[in-house]
Amino acid sequence: LGLATPIAIMVGTGTGAQHGILFRNAPALEAAHRLDTLILDKTGTLTEGRPKVTQILTVDTEAENSKTNVAEILCFAAAVEQGSEHPLGRAVVEEAQKRNLEVDLTLPKISAFEAKTGFGVKAVCNEKLVLAGNPALMREENVFTEVPENLAEQIVSGSTPIFVAVDGKLIGVICLADEARPESKAAVRKFKELGLEVVMLTGDQQSSAEAVASKTGVTKIHAGVLPEEKAKIVKQYQARGGHVGMIGDGINDAPALAQSDVGIAMGSGTDVVLETADMVLMKNDLRHVADALRLSRATLRNIRQNLFWAFGYNVVGIPIAAGLLVPFGGPALHPMIAAGAMAFSSVSVVINSLRLRGFSFFKN
Repeated sequence: LGLATPIAIMVGTGTGAQHGILFRNAPALEAAHRLDTLILDKTGTLTEGRPKVTQILTVDTEAENSKTNVAEILCFAAAVEQGSEHPLGRAVVEEAQKRNLEVDLTLPKISAFEAKTGFGVKAVCNEKLVLAGNPALMREENVFTEVPENLAEQIVSGSTPIFVAVDGKLIGVICLADEARPESKAAVRKFKELGLEVVMLTGDQQSSAEAVASKTGVTKIHAGVLPEEKAKIVKQYQARGGHVGMIGDGINDAPALAQSDVGIAMGSGTDVVLETADMVLMKNDLRHVADALRLSRATLRNIRQNLFWAFGYNVVGIPIAAGLLVPFGGPALHPMIAAGAMAFSSVSVVINSLRLRGFSFFKN
């Protein structure tokens, strides 16, 4: 009876670890089987997390030297994004470094750098105030109230735009795209087969979120979400009585991971996220989340079986050993047989728990 739960937990967590699924503790493994809602961050979770520049649009389309204007936009944006840890910022810097081979582009030094979480960045570059971020940042800094129509029409649907402004004037837009992970669609399908409600959270605009959702099969989207709002959305689902799992990899996801019933971090996540999570996937494959939830359910089912057999031996064996059947002409249980039965109950519990080692994981 004392072995029923710890042996199953030990084998379950060990089996998961062998396949790159790390549970922080026994409560994490136990809580995973209750989940009915799974909230996924978009960038780096459903997508590759390696966005690439697809377009650079200039405000002045009549300019004589558009190549120079494009280089100037990229130069200012990359200069201020040097201090950013966001994947979009890194993608802009990488694009600038690539184009350095084609144009005379060197990144100037900046000062007064400020990362405005959920909006973008601002800094002083060559004695000019440079902004690089989403439309909300441009509105906050009084650059524009609405995206100019001529630019809005040119932005490719599904891409994420970074607007660049210098000294309060919009000079251009850098558009980036992040491809969905090839396994994301299969993973979402498996989540739904397990009876989970699948929700996407992203700070990107609605069109970008919808483009990824259409490729992955996610039907419920929360777009334009600020980092501090992610935890609030998790709370909203919990307030409905749901058991919520949150999957993320960025520092902005840490509060939501901590708020969720089970926080799940991708192996490529930041240190803060890995420290906060209840479960870590060593491989950046969402299908392993489905495996982890199935393993949790199998482990809890195994514990119930162990308890049934352990109680069964005691419920049947103890009364017989006490001589319950003797008054009715039945046999008395010899102490050696009773001792053997007790030993066999422990052996049966261990053998049943070891069956978890044969758990069937998803095959690539």
